[in-house]
Amino acid sequence: MKAKSLILSVALIAVGAVAQTTKDGPTMGWSSWNTYGININENLIRVQADNMVSKGLLDAGYRYINIDDGYFGKRDETTGQLLTHPTRFPNGLKDLVDYIHGKGLRAGIYSDVGINTCGSEGSGDPWGIGSGMYNHQDQDMKWWFDELGFDFIKVDFCGGRQLQEKDNTLNDRVLYGLSLDAFENIAKKTGRDSLRFNICRWSYPGTWAYGRAGSWRTTGDIYCAWESVRNIINANLYLSAFCCKGHYNDMDMLEVGRGMSTEEDRTHFSMWCLMNSPLLIGCDLASINKNALKLLTNAEFIAINQDTLYRQAYVVDNQNGVYLLVRDIVSPYDTMRVAAVYNSTDEQVSYTMEFDKLELGGKVKIRSITYGVDLTQEYENGYTQKIPAHATRVFRLDAQERKERTNYEAETAFLSQYHESGVSSASFSGSSGCSGGMKVGWLGSRPENDMQWRNVWSRDGGRYKMTVYYCTGQQRKFSVDVNGKFVKTFTVNNGNWDTPASVNCEIELEPGENTVRLYNPDAWAPDIDRMTLELIEAPTGIDRHSQNTKNPNADGSSKVGKVYDLQGRPVKGLPVSGLIIKDGKVYAK
Repeated sequence: MKAKSLILSVALIAVGAVAQTTKDGPTMGWSSWNTYGININENLIRVQADNMVSKGLLDAGYRYINIDDGYFGKRDETTGQLLTHPTRFPNGLKDLVDYIHGKGLRAGIYSDVGINTCGSEGSGDPWGIGSGMYNHQDQDMKWWFDELGFDFIKVDFCGGRQLQEKDNTLNDRVLYGLSLDAFENIAKKTGRDSLRFNICRWSYPGTWAYGRAGSWRTTGDIYCAWESVRNIINANLYLSAFCCKGHYNDMDMLEVGRGMSTEEDRTHFSMWCLMNSPLLIGCDLASINKNALKLLTNAEFIAINQDTLYRQAYVVDNQNGVYLLVRDIVSPYDTMRVAAVYNSTDEQVSYTMEFDKLELGGKVKIRSITYGVDLTQEYENGYTQKIPAHATRVFRLDAQERKERTNYEAETAFLSQYHESGVSSASFSGSSGCSGGMKVGWLGSRPENDMQWRNVWSRDGGRYKMTVYYCTGQQRKFSVDVNGKFVKTFTVNNGNWDTPASVNCEIELEPGENTVRLYNPDAWAPDIDRMTLELIEAPTGIDRHSQNTKNPNADGSSKVGKVYDLQGRPVKGLPVSGLIIKDGKVYAK
């Protein structure tokens, strides 16, 4: 009972901190587009704000009421000033923003980087023609954030695409850069450092956005069907390296409560939480059903999404479309982790969650986040369960020991020039012969087109054997840097692009997090499958702690055959994992 209370309290403490971490955590709120499209009005927005408060969503952490496309009334022909729709928003937006703020909520708005909005293109709304922000960036940002007091903006790309068809020099980075410059300028001028900018490019826009926008869409629009949810999850499985504090992969607005099955809704919400996506409810809050409301206000799921480590879950196993994902929570590299088994297939499966793959050792206590209960026994090695089709089961694991990670898949690396709108930069692709079914290709040809594992953790540092698994049908080279220092250049050719071969070298890691970089500054590198690490020798400082086996212990007994910890203290048995000293030598388990 005590353990159960402790585990639950950790989750609730994290949820209680949502109000304090809203500035940096993924955006939580409601958006008008999924249910209403352009058919919105000021009274409808007020009703949604009222229901967000009255139905406990504000208390659960949801704060933003976002007005999407449909509020435009074109521009003043003389001044270029944006106008609001004469019948949908006859009283303008200022009173509406004040009403939202008066509820303790925040207000969001919408635009496009181009001349026209998506509503004018996809929904035939003439009021969106000329309402995009192109050539009006500073004017519009001043109106939204200085005069009206909005807190968030979603910036679409339909008008941007139209501009690119006429002028190919207006690439994504240029167009969004103009909007972001204006956004950053008004934030600085007004002193409002909590403002949020969302890039809605319908695919990962590029690492140029990584430190600028608060979030970025990674796929096309969601729709209320399992196929859509599954495709969006699959597109985000390998983007964990591109998530950090204040900057998130946006999996689009939520379709929970709009017609999918219970299991599908649960997978939808839990995977959005695990992958640190913004949580923007898309249903009508006035008529939301009880099951959807209960799921959307689940305190433990929200605690995961808003956890202050800001780390997206990553894939550690893929068995024919059944995925095991894991992430740290509360404390980095600690014995408590969150894991999920996600069944993307159309059949029920039996799956064993192996603790070694989760870097956990010893006895493990398990709490089902999905069902909100603690399992009654402790487990060793693994836990087997049946997972229905389209279902996800999420667990909080509390282990006796935390192991060092030994397997780093290429798809968990940061690709410094990654983007999805071209093939001239490093990118992820499927490969049936590679570990996890994925690899990284199009690496190299210039120094900056590299891949980096930025979170290579070593408990104590030391010398490691690093093995790199690669594929190439022709002779290619790649170099290795560790923490900015050159290690070695390999020349390789295994004769095919799908079955990996390997090379290895020794590297030196510092205690804590390290960065391992693979690159070729001049030509294309081989495709990369993964990297593995094996500890060879602990630091020399630890060797000095080891006991001299030629001299007796203080009680006169021999040191031969004795086992010691890293402080030179004798221990009675072998730990499940970690570093030990035996007969004067350091071993890793």
